[in-house]
Amino acid sequence: MVEKLSNTLLNRLSTDDFKAVPKVQVSVLLDNVRSMHNVGSILRTCDAFRISEVILCGITGTPPHREIAKTALGADRSVNWRYAASANEALRELKQNGAQLFAVEQTTESVSLDSFSPPSAHCVYIFGNEIDGVSTDVLEICDVCIEIPQAGTKHSLNVSVAAGIILWHCAAPLLRQLPC
Repeated sequence: MVEKLSNTLLNRLSTDDFKAVPKVQVSVLLDNVRSMHNVGSILRTCDAFRISEVILCGITGTPPHREIAKTALGADRSVNWRYAASANEALRELKQNGAQLFAVEQTTESVSLDSFSPPSAHCVYIFGNEIDGVSTDVLEICDVCIEIPQAGTKHSLNVSVAAGIILWHCAAPLLRQLPC
């Protein structure tokens, strides 16, 4: 008979242990994400893949907040995050320090995720507003735009779903290389 694994058997890290273990050299930047639930969900996904930091920009809400905590389930305390008023300034600083910038957006020059091979260098994945996407001025400083292939009637996915897909594709292989 199949049994669900208990939290003890899953051998999950405590928040303190999580903060001490090596992280994947990937950052996530949220560009004016409106929904606190989306912010919490993305923080939770970043916890799952040991993302090094999340940068919350513009109107994006920040912890502590009840709605973020509701979906983050503690990831708002485990994941390193910071607020930056300007996504452009935060990204320019990261780029000057050698990070490669990847916007998740549909553009005339987007690379399909199924043909995108993430580099092993420090990467920043940028996710935009639920209605307007990644800001045009942010797109201008990015190295590449990545598009998730879709075949339905809708032109986009929920931002937290898109973050899960991108981070699974781009960060999970790096996570397997880290010591436990």
